[in-house]
Amino acid sequence: MLFNLLQTTGFEADTVASVAQAAPQPQEMSYSLIEMASKGGWLMLVLLALSLIALYIFGKKWWMIRQANKIDRNFMKDIRDYIHAGKIKSAKMLCERYDSPVARLVQKGIERIGRPLPDIQAAVENTGNVEVARLEKGLSFLATIAGGAPMIGFLGTVTGMIQAFFNMSNAGNNIDITLLSSGIYTAMVTTVGGLIVGILAYFGYNYVTSQISDLIFRMESATIDFMDLLHEPAEKEE
Repeated sequence: MLFNLLQTTGFEADTVASVAQAAPQPQEMSYSLIEMASKGGWLMLVLLALSLIALYIFGKKWWMIRQANKIDRNFMKDIRDYIHAGKIKSAKMLCERYDSPVARLVQKGIERIGRPLPDIQAAVENTGNVEVARLEKGLSFLATIAGGAPMIGFLGTVTGMIQAFFNMSNAGNNIDITLLSSGIYTAMVTTVGGLIVGILAYFGYNYVTSQISDLIFRMESATIDFMDLLHEPAEKEE
């Protein structure tokens, strides 16, 4: 009796083990990022192109700002000393040493020394406007990418859901969850891709804008200091 019971128990255990082995096991997500992105369809190529453009613009502006900030803190003091000493050529050479908007607008003012002060101020301000336009060139594209990339992602969401419902309508009564998988996968992947590109472009745009604002403030301060410098000899003569 005990032997039969052990045989029965062993048989049931083998049956349960075989059923457990035959049951489908949940698959782990083993896709790489490239494979996942490829599931998003052709819109992912558009998002990739936008991300490369945004990266190029951000890198270029970051490098320009970095170079513009490489200027000695005593720059204006040295310019003042040279001008008071009558060393105009040395002052120009000091400006040429720096690839900075501040140095270029001061150089433009030095080149106009000897003309009426309003003409000098106008030349410096025009140079400042050109430098600001140069710094801000391309930022509109970065802002457009920040706002447009999520919209492209949502477009992929809509097209993916349309594809899913289209597959359901063609299946008739044989509706299977696998018919929805490809469309929903496309919808989710494009949404995530668009949000990632948009968020990165948005933060990059705000960072570059804030750095340019600080640089414009330094340019305005340098302009004021230079114009005050030109008034100093006249004040001393009085």
